[in-house]
Formats: sequence, C-alpha cells, structure tokens
Amino acid sequence: MKDTLLKEKPLFQSTLGDLVEVLKEELGFASESGNDEKDNIFPSGGKHYVRGMKELAKALHCSISTAQRIKSSGVIDAAISQNGKVVVIDVERALDILRVSNKKWGRK
Repeated sequence: MKDTLLKEKPLFQSTLGDLVEVLKEELGFASESGNDEKDNIFPSGGKHYVRGMKELAKALHCSISTAQRIKSSGVIDAAISQNGKVVVIDVERALDILRVSNKKWGRK
C-alpha cells in the first residue's frame, strides 16, 4: 500500500526519506546496513587491478613519484604487466611482495 502511494506521489511533494526508500527498494542504491564501503579501496572480493601510476599510488597510499620509484626498482615486477605505455598492476600481489621486501621506501 505504502509502496504504491510513493510511486503515485508527485516528486515535488515527496520527502527525502521517500526518495531514499524508493531508491533502496527499486534500484538497490543504498546498502541495507547503511554502511557504504567508502574508505575501503577494494570493496568487493576477487582480483584487483589498477592501471597507471596514479591509481597505483592511490592503492599504495603514497605519492606518484614514490610509486614510480617502486615500479622502476623492479621489486614488484612479478605483479606488473606492461604493454607500451599501458601499465596494469595486480595490487594484492604487489602488496604481498612489498610486505616481505627488505627495501625501505621514502626519504631517509
């Protein structure tokens, strides 16, 4: 009953709560718990690839120049696939490699 009333109500008469309820039910925009995974870099499971130095720097939480230095050093070569200028990095594998790596990054 309430669902049909919301759909028939003119948009200018509806409240924000009505709009959120319709979006949640019909289109599945909001999560049920209300906990959107904003801070998580990789919200879903599975392989995670990034393309380019800017995205790698964001995934590693470092600057672009530090990400370029890490890539150029050859430490994470096993996680990198490069064809010309296009660089694709498996982030989970790169993080695992860096976790066990002995090299310290950043300024001394």
